[in-house]
Amino acid sequence: MEHLFLPKFITTLKEGYTRHQFTKDIMAGTIVGIVALPLAIAFAIASGVGPEKGLVTAIVAGILISLLGGSRVQIGGPTGAFVVIVAGIIANYGIDGLIISTIMAGLIMIVFGLLRLGVIIRFIPYPLTVGFTSGIAVLIFVSQIKDFFGLQTGPMPADFAGKINMLIVSFDTINPVALGIGVMSVLVTLFWSRITARVPGSLIALLIGVVLVIVFGVNAETIGSRFGEIPSRLPLPSFPDVSMDLIIKHIGPAFTIAMLGSIESLLSAVVSDSMIGGRHRSNTELIAQGIANVGSGLFGGIPATGAIARTATNVKNGGRTPVAGIVHALVLLIIMLFAGKWAALIPLSVLAGILMVVAYNMSEWRSFVTILRGSRYDVLVLLTSFILTVVVDLTIAIQVGMVLAALLFMKRMADVAEVKPLVSYASGDKDDTGMVGLELPRNTDVFEISGPMFFGVANKFKELMHEIADDSDIIIIRMRNVPMIDATGIHNFNAMLGHFIHKRKRVLLSGVNETVLSELRRHGIVALVGKENIFSHFEEALAKAQRVSKR
Repeated sequence: MEHLFLPKFITTLKEGYTRHQFTKDIMAGTIVGIVALPLAIAFAIASGVGPEKGLVTAIVAGILISLLGGSRVQIGGPTGAFVVIVAGIIANYGIDGLIISTIMAGLIMIVFGLLRLGVIIRFIPYPLTVGFTSGIAVLIFVSQIKDFFGLQTGPMPADFAGKINMLIVSFDTINPVALGIGVMSVLVTLFWSRITARVPGSLIALLIGVVLVIVFGVNAETIGSRFGEIPSRLPLPSFPDVSMDLIIKHIGPAFTIAMLGSIESLLSAVVSDSMIGGRHRSNTELIAQGIANVGSGLFGGIPATGAIARTATNVKNGGRTPVAGIVHALVLLIIMLFAGKWAALIPLSVLAGILMVVAYNMSEWRSFVTILRGSRYDVLVLLTSFILTVVVDLTIAIQVGMVLAALLFMKRMADVAEVKPLVSYASGDKDDTGMVGLELPRNTDVFEISGPMFFGVANKFKELMHEIADDSDIIIIRMRNVPMIDATGIHNFNAMLGHFIHKRKRVLLSGVNETVLSELRRHGIVALVGKENIFSHFEEALAKAQRVSKR
């Protein structure tokens, strides 16, 4: 069984940590720290908070996730998935509400881990994940149009339709300089890797933007002109004033943060496992993610989770232990302490361009198109979660998407489940060769139940009762393909068997597995049918029917 809480950092030290790997981790962590710098600032600004909060989150949460997490190579920090959530929480509850929600979300994630829900959370349907991830990507992209074009819009509406309308009516206020810088940012971010992959294109775009401001004095809004200078120190931790009313008020957004953070962090851990041939500890990872979010909230940061792109960068550059993630956070801390004043000169259109590329990469449009070509059930879940994320709210999208996916899954299981009569066949061209050439006893009917016996197949038991001929004395029910039975299945099965026994028909059950048999025994159905009338194999039930029919 997986350990409830055993950080990979401890495992690494126990296994023996070499100087060679330490050198590789230092290099990988430094590169990832440089990659994370523009992203941490951009995600914070896009979320509606100051840039320093993105850095604080990457530093505090990054260290805690690497130090306590269940993955060797996971890199934690702010991610694009939280941009929409954070912006919505700030709009409705303010910055104090965000801090309370982040801390509560961390506590919820710790509970998830303690309850060993790491494996269960992996069962989130893929179409649902792609749907809301693509929806978030659209929202991020749209939210950056204002700064990319340098539009003078005033405060942006909270709803998607309002944002689009505001952008359209303000389009005549385009700032050509901001647009040029934004285009440069997109092109450099996309194509710099053709020159070298060692230094991220987003950092080069950021540096070019700063040079344009310092050397040429370009007329473009910067971080400093909107938010002021970035503090060159970490804030002291502080706990917000809370009450039971506030806790109840913020339970919804906190649960959304916890669910999304859990899904994204475990998804990132699974992806990294495939890259290094490792195996993460899901419950340890959830507990660490929870502690990291509590820590981020106490330092005034925003929600954090595992970042797939930064984790992949870590692996590709040789990082193989949590030391690389710790180094990444320390690099950001050094930058914040000694280079924060330069970050204030970054043009907002540069960050907008970087985030547009991020939105494109996280849109998963190829997976989106692939799912659209598949099952209509998957398409329904995909489009529902996508549209609700964009038009309504991510929280509603996840809730409705999960319920819809569950209902459609039950519909599929009900379609698969079947109750059918079995007869003797003259040749072997049928799907059940066991019935070929078989001589059934007089006045004997054979039926087979296939699939799970749950509340979704209740009507099929009623159909079986009507298909039994009145002159039948013996009914053999084959249950070799019944994996489980729930309370509703028990109730309906019991009613059906009671109906047959009331009409003085002998019922024989065959092929009942141990799980189903224990449920039948617990609910008195074994006693109703008679233990002597339940058999492991169909041949035994058939022999019993032949003996009974000769009496």
